[in-house]
Amino acid sequence: METLRVGFIGAGFIAKFEALAMTHIRGIELSAVYAKKGSEQLADFAKKNGLGECKVCSSVAELCNNCDAVAILAPNFVRVELAGEIVEAVKAGAPLKGLICEKPLGRTVKEAQELVRLAKETKLPTAYLENQIYMPAIKAQLEQLAPTQKAMGPMALARSAEEHAGPHEGWFWDPTQQGGGVLSDMGCHSIAVSWFVLNPVGKPPTFLKPVSVSAEVGLLKWGLPRWRKALLDNYGVDYTKTPAEDFATGMVTFENPENGQRVKAQFTNSWMYDKQGLRLMMDGLGPGYAFEINSLMSPLTVFIGDDAAEAVADAETALEKATATRGLLTVQPNEADLYGYVAEFVDARNAFLEGRDALLNWEYGLEITKLCQAAYMAAEKGQVVDLTAPGIDQELENYTSLIAQGKAQEQLNVK
Repeated sequence: METLRVGFIGAGFIAKFEALAMTHIRGIELSAVYAKKGSEQLADFAKKNGLGECKVCSSVAELCNNCDAVAILAPNFVRVELAGEIVEAVKAGAPLKGLICEKPLGRTVKEAQELVRLAKETKLPTAYLENQIYMPAIKAQLEQLAPTQKAMGPMALARSAEEHAGPHEGWFWDPTQQGGGVLSDMGCHSIAVSWFVLNPVGKPPTFLKPVSVSAEVGLLKWGLPRWRKALLDNYGVDYTKTPAEDFATGMVTFENPENGQRVKAQFTNSWMYDKQGLRLMMDGLGPGYAFEINSLMSPLTVFIGDDAAEAVADAETALEKATATRGLLTVQPNEADLYGYVAEFVDARNAFLEGRDALLNWEYGLEITKLCQAAYMAAEKGQVVDLTAPGIDQELENYTSLIAQGKAQEQLNVK
């Protein structure tokens, strides 16, 4: 079996999750890593878990010459710069077979467009990492309901919610670095997976055409004095000065270009879910059928009493973003597979070895960025954004939300 050697730019939380996912895949290695911190630990993990002799690199150029595909897993605010360095390495002869980028592709439409342009300059295949589309439960429901959809018609309404207690890193809380708050962080997931399941069976991911977006955002927990202080103390982020939304909800309307039928995708996201940990809830409704997914419905639960809780070193050994180490805890035995991280890397591996884009390429990532930014615009204006209106593409291309600019005190009602 041919092996794809992947190099990681970044060694933080998502890089560790992706490396864990790779341990479940044949014909793939983590061959190199370049990061400001955490490189040695990630390389050690790779070696101990059969992912190959991972080389710790001192530059992007060195990384590009020690792998077949580069995965950009670094913070959002440095991705354009990193992609530019990858382009220079390719021009200098780095023998790459593909480019990978973790969601979101860009903090703004203009940034995402620049990443697409840079990728095209290399003439290399691309993969956009949107794990929820690859969740085994999503795949299974599509396969199970395929005959029903063909008989009764496609789904008309999809709803997706992702919630947890908040990010791990300070830059992720800072809207000027991350590109927003929870809508930028997790709304991209919810919008993408709903769009995906609404497409008729056998159609590509962008078959349905977006026609309008509505949204609301709020700062409901992390704007309160106690929690603002916690953010400042723990991460150095001051929500009195540069607040971001911790709640977002909205609706995207799509149209079938073949018959004009309109369908809707509802999204809800928050950084306020202080229960077991990360929760994904999805459902889809069609004429005479439906599906539902709840990631917290695990076959395994454990109980830890007060006397035993001190022995638990890390709550997240049970579940990503877990906030408790005692009581009745939900445990997911294989989160990397549950959330789709395994399948998305299998797709990227197979695609690059065949010389083609993955199912989701960087152009797809650009489309998701457009929808997220349209949602910010809708919330900011307090009105539905008509994506078919003349000039809207140019408006979105030049748009940076007040939240991403760090100027949203009035919008988010920060006192």
